Amino acid sequence: MTRLGFVLASDSCIGCHACTVACKSEHDVPLGVNRTWLKYVETGSFPNTGRSFTVMRCNHCDDAPCMTICPTSALHRASNGVVDFDDSRCIGCKACMNACPYDALYINPETNTAHKCNFCNHRVEVGLEPACVVVCPTHAIITGDLDDPNSEISKIVARDKVSVRAPEQGTNPKVFYRGVDQAALDPTRTRITDDGMIWADTTKDHPTITNVMAEHSGSGVIGRTAYTTTHPMTWKSKVSGYLVTKAVAAGVMAMAALMVILGHGDSASAAGVFPAVVAGVFTAITGVLLVADLKQPSRFLFILTKSNTSSWLVRGAWILGAFAAVTGLWGLLDLTGSNSALPWLALPQVVLAAGVAGYTAFLFGQCEGRDLWQTPLLLPTLLAQAVVAGGASYGILGLIIEVPEPGAVRIASLGGLGALALLIGTELVSHGSRSVELATLEMTRGAYARHFWLGGVVLGLVIPIALLASPAGGSSAGVAIAGVSALIGLFAYEDAYVRAGQSVPLS
Repeated sequence: MTRLGFVLASDSCIGCHACTVACKSEHDVPLGVNRTWLKYVETGSFPNTGRSFTVMRCNHCDDAPCMTICPTSALHRASNGVVDFDDSRCIGCKACMNACPYDALYINPETNTAHKCNFCNHRVEVGLEPACVVVCPTHAIITGDLDDPNSEISKIVARDKVSVRAPEQGTNPKVFYRGVDQAALDPTRTRITDDGMIWADTTKDHPTITNVMAEHSGSGVIGRTAYTTTHPMTWKSKVSGYLVTKAVAAGVMAMAALMVILGHGDSASAAGVFPAVVAGVFTAITGVLLVADLKQPSRFLFILTKSNTSSWLVRGAWILGAFAAVTGLWGLLDLTGSNSALPWLALPQVVLAAGVAGYTAFLFGQCEGRDLWQTPLLLPTLLAQAVVAGGASYGILGLIIEVPEPGAVRIASLGGLGALALLIGTELVSHGSRSVELATLEMTRGAYARHFWLGGVVLGLVIPIALLASPAGGSSAGVAIAGVSALIGLFAYEDAYVRAGQSVPLS
């Protein structure tokens, strides 16, 4: 067993891009994406300025988060320690792209699967060096076995001062940098200036600190990114929508179980088949959104047939399946007049509803590259959102059916809204890292501020709480309006949260 790794000698690199060109040629990498690329960083002020060159690529981590989150084990470790990939298993879920703290993965526009540097493993396995090593004119790229004390790379790592990218993530990367400007390794310490970059027009997909981040985060930005490559945002409105639809499904069945526990199991419309149908529809919509977000949607069954059980994408699919089965049984028992059995299903239904609402906290927790999503507050936030979504749904349904225990639904809704307000407020002042601080700034003051404040706070919290706590909360119309407002606000908040979490540059 070997542990292949790289030493990238920035003190020898001349920025010639030979490694990038060789990589593209060796692997037929399409235009617009890169397995390996060069980043130029400029520091200092005239006339005392400097430019450093840093090669960026997959770090072949010993504890690779991309492997953990990949639902089909398309990303796997070879016997030589290289993190390789299997095109035939990839479903294009893009989870690995958010799990990687180094921006190393991309979706190949020709195959619609995730690609990255794989150490030219097809060359290494037959005794050849990676293409980038062969063409480097200054021997700035060194490879070898890190477990062999006599290898050149082991001697450099042991003898010289070397650094790794994002060591705080605990991934144990096997790419080491020698003679590097530390600003080049931390993308939050440099930014692309308003006058652009050399050799490239900047786009919204170029990772950089935004004006809001730079203005309100205090010191930290000490240089300019003069050249880098693009990295489009990975998860967008489909993921935001899926968070809401599964919250509705889980919340509706949790409320139905509450009504059964309170002795209203014989109310078929409000506690039996009706909520089961609503939950079934929204569970189906959740599945449609998940499949539609895949780059290889025809392979969606690989989640079940080629499962990596450590991935919360797989575990979430199991939870959704179990929830759908119990929900279907719930409705069937009511249709066949077996309402007396519903109390026995109430507890399993509540547990599965909590699982459906909350498993995304663990999925996002596997996205090591997105610090905003690592908060321990995410699980209680998702559970509170499910309560709010369930109460909101029943508030809307109250216009067409008679809802027993409307007071209990109203109290549960207010409790969920109050808890959600407290959790969001706590999250705004709890900055666990600089990346969390920057993402929070972008969410509350930057590109997603309107989504957050007008949508998430005003529509999602203030208006529903005001309506439910006022005399209007006793009328069906008032409760329904509060429900519609809460659901719109919930989507707006989730969309701001999902996008802001991906707004902090990783490379």
